[in-house]
Amino acid sequence: MNELRCLLLLVVVLLFGACGGGTPTDTSNSSPAPAGSPTPAPSPLTGFEKDMQYIRDGGYTYVWIFSRKDGKPLDRDDGAFLRTNAPQVVDWVTTDEGRKVIAGTNFNLEEGNLEALKKRFVTEDYTGK
Repeated sequence: MNELRCLLLLVVVLLFGACGGGTPTDTSNSSPAPAGSPTPAPSPLTGFEKDMQYIRDGGYTYVWIFSRKDGKPLDRDDGAFLRTNAPQVVDWVTTDEGRKVIAGTNFNLEEGNLEALKKRFVTEDYTGK
């Protein structure tokens, strides 16, 4: 009989312990999750935006965009002209189906051959944009 009482007491103690005999939690400061649709994740960058972000992540002081005046895709001769007349450019990224190239550099191209580049290409200064 004594063993039965001990066993019964042990079962009762275990049940109370399993039922959360710990310290109660104060939930008065927590706010419920808002009902409704979840916040949509930002859409991934595509095309020009993705290429521009790549250059921006490079931390360059100057960012330029070059494209042909006739709107056609840049060809091999265009690439050679750009590299020859802007050797200070560290990163070149071709974008917009080959119609534009984004240049990242820490050299001010206005102190270099920018005028020669402007004669052949549409040039856009994206520095600080």
